[in-house]
Amino acid sequence: MPTTSPETESAPARPSVRARFDAYYDAAIEARLRIWRIMPLGGWGRIVALGGLGLIIGLLPVVFMLATSEMIGRVPSAVEAGIASAEWDSLVRLFLIAAGAFMVQQILAPVQQMLGLAVQRAVDGKVRDQAVAAVTSSVGIAALEDGETLSKFSEARVRFENNWHTPGNAVSGMLYLIARYTTLFALLFIMWGLFGPAITLGMTVAIFILRTGNRGGLRMYSAIWRTNGGVRRRLVYLRDATMGSVASKEIRIFGSMSWLSANHKKTFYEFADPVDRERRRIYFKPYLVYTAIAIVAVVWALTSLVSRAAGTGLDAGELELGTMSLRDLTLGLQALMGALMLARDYPESDPPTQFGMNALTALREVEEAVLADDTAPRGHTPVPEGAPVTAIEFRDLHFSYPGADEVVFSGLNLTLEAGKTTALVGVNGAGKTTLMKLLARLYEPTAGGIYVDGINIAELELSEWRRTLSVVFQDFVRYELSAADNISNGAAFDPPDRAAIEAAAAKTGMLETLQDSEHGLDTMLARAYDGGIDLSGGQWQRVAIARSLYALSKGARVLVLDEPTAALDVRAEAEFFNEFVTFTEGATTLLISHRFSSVRRADRIVVIEHGKVIEEGSHEHLMSSDSHYKRLFELQARRFREGLDADDDADADLMEGSR
Repeated sequence: MPTTSPETESAPARPSVRARFDAYYDAAIEARLRIWRIMPLGGWGRIVALGGLGLIIGLLPVVFMLATSEMIGRVPSAVEAGIASAEWDSLVRLFLIAAGAFMVQQILAPVQQMLGLAVQRAVDGKVRDQAVAAVTSSVGIAALEDGETLSKFSEARVRFENNWHTPGNAVSGMLYLIARYTTLFALLFIMWGLFGPAITLGMTVAIFILRTGNRGGLRMYSAIWRTNGGVRRRLVYLRDATMGSVASKEIRIFGSMSWLSANHKKTFYEFADPVDRERRRIYFKPYLVYTAIAIVAVVWALTSLVSRAAGTGLDAGELELGTMSLRDLTLGLQALMGALMLARDYPESDPPTQFGMNALTALREVEEAVLADDTAPRGHTPVPEGAPVTAIEFRDLHFSYPGADEVVFSGLNLTLEAGKTTALVGVNGAGKTTLMKLLARLYEPTAGGIYVDGINIAELELSEWRRTLSVVFQDFVRYELSAADNISNGAAFDPPDRAAIEAAAAKTGMLETLQDSEHGLDTMLARAYDGGIDLSGGQWQRVAIARSLYALSKGARVLVLDEPTAALDVRAEAEFFNEFVTFTEGATTLLISHRFSSVRRADRIVVIEHGKVIEEGSHEHLMSSDSHYKRLFELQARRFREGLDADDDADADLMEGSR
């Protein structure tokens, strides 16, 4: 018979002492060690200069306090001796020393900021390069499509984009602490001479309790920012959607601004309320205790100071009337108040170091996630010259996306004959685009393999294999660059070849489209730039196809096109495919399209469903039998005859036709 109630059984277990210590160590110690490890990236010359400058800036307030205290102590004798006396000259010298210390501190402060900025930029540039190299060096992209990894990457990316609380800020913030702690320990040393060890130690404890409370509270408060990455990403998305140009047309036409604003407000409070609750939990009650401790220590020190100045000390047996001079009284008050002020937060250091540490930790965790997922072999076998010579074969291919229960392929067998065009058709979700990702090794099969001329592509040198591919993804990138740059990105490993760029643009009609533009192919493809223009969806698709044709001209031999003409009208599509065979002559082409008027021109058509090939053959062969392909083709042809766009409700119709 169980003795625990259901509530007890469902309550989350309290973390063990070791688990809590490990969490503290990672957040408070290991995170700082990461900052110290990247500090040399700022350049040792700048690091030493910033540290030395911090030491000087930290000592200057102490020089000011000593000079002003000595000056105040000599005022009575200087007044009594008169202006022309040595005492008066001494007073003036002390004034000049104090004024000089103050002025030098004001001059060095912006120098410290500029040097800190130089350190920050040097560190951030190299950290960014390291992160990009680590993330892009992986074979596949599975880790980069994981929600948790994306949240961590978003946290770091926002810091870099805003240039606010970055790892570089954390490094410079760490070095700014030198000035603060130099001043603090110098003041505590002065207090030791004036107040004695007991009061000084009491004040030291109180100061560091307050300091630890401030700094530790910030660490705990910032931790919640690491748990709400998904909400934060949605908040940024909604903000960009309401304020950007991408959705501006639909927002106005559909009148959806109030709906978007309401969602933005809801998401903001979903993000902000837990942050506010955590801040109150961390700072309210604990600070009542911290403040009480500080008040006791300060009252104790002030009582001692006043009693010494009045000659009625706590231990009258050790003090005589008036034993504390005016100078010591002034210095004691300044040292006490100055040290107490240094118990608070340091705005130039604390937030930058904490959130900069978080950004660096997030980056390192992204790198670790990518490296942990990067178990696929890179291969060292050179790609045979001219491959594929015979065929690309998908042998008994099995695949499921990481973390997904759905099986995409379960024993797929498919052959792409070299130099021929193979069209791949099937209803949405059949795995056509996934096949492209596997061919490009963006994902790895869970079983089976892909072979080119009998060699498993996993054994081939990765960069060489990818250079043999020219791919137009359905979600191709629209770079806010010139048309020429958009096209030459198809072979970015080589310097741009103007003649090849123009040839690729001419084949897709983009050269003619841009011939009336002032800058021709050098026109920026974004209206936000001077002389820039916006392209239609179909024109952008032509740019993407031109990019793939440019890659072919630079040595790619396998062309993969995923819905390459989806944004073109039927007539433009027909014209394009009439010339397609000439453009791709000699290339091994895989064409994915849901428009059967396009795929009918392929040498071979393959129909896949439920992760397997169910039919294959030429258009004529498949149409001559009661095939699945024939039913889909006739269904789409009927829609055209009825004057309907084949894309309207295509998914529903194709699914219905597949039954």
